[in-house]
Amino acid sequence: MRSTDIAHTTPLRRDLPPFRTGDTVRVHVKITEGEKERIQVFEGVVLRRKNGGPTATFTVRKLSYGVGVERVFATESPTIAKLEIKQRGHVRRSRIYYLRQLKGKKARLRSKVRDLSGLISEEAMDAKNAPPAVDETAFEPGTAAEAAEMEEIAAEETAPEAVAEEASEESPKTDA
Repeated sequence: MRSTDIAHTTPLRRDLPPFRTGDTVRVHVKITEGEKERIQVFEGVVLRRKNGGPTATFTVRKLSYGVGVERVFATESPTIAKLEIKQRGHVRRSRIYYLRQLKGKKARLRSKVRDLSGLISEEAMDAKNAPPAVDETAFEPGTAAEAAEMEEIAAEETAPEAVAEEASEESPKTDA
C-alpha cells in the first residue's frame, strides 16, 4: 500500500471505459475561462498509462497543424467530463514513444477487435441475441382458393411426367 492511498479515500471513477495504450480516444475536458465553463475535445492516441488507483495518469498525443502535441491527464480528475474510444489500436508495448519519430502513414497503428462485452449491459445483449419477431400472417394465403392454387403449382413442379419431358428436351439429338 502506498502512502498516497491513505490520503485518497474517495472511490475511484467507474464512468470511464476501459482503454489501453494504442487506442485513439476523445477526451472531453472542462475548460474554465473567467466565469464561463466550456468543454474542449482533445483527440489522439494514448501513448502510455501510468500507475493505478487515485494517482493514475495517461498521455494522449495528437498532431495539430503538423506539430505533435502531448497532454497528460489524471484519470481521477474532475476536469475530464467524458472519454470516448474512437478506435482500438493493437500494440505490443505499454509505452509507444516510438510514434514520436514516425510521420504520415507509418505512424498508423493496426486496429484490433477486442471483446467489448464488459462495456455492454446484459439487457442490451439479451435484446441483441433475441430472435426477431415473425409476423405469422404474412405467410398465410388470403383465401382457400389461393391455397389450393399454390398446392397445384407445387404438385406440378414435382410431377414425374414433367421431369421426364424436361429430360428428353435437354438430351442432345444426334443424326446418324
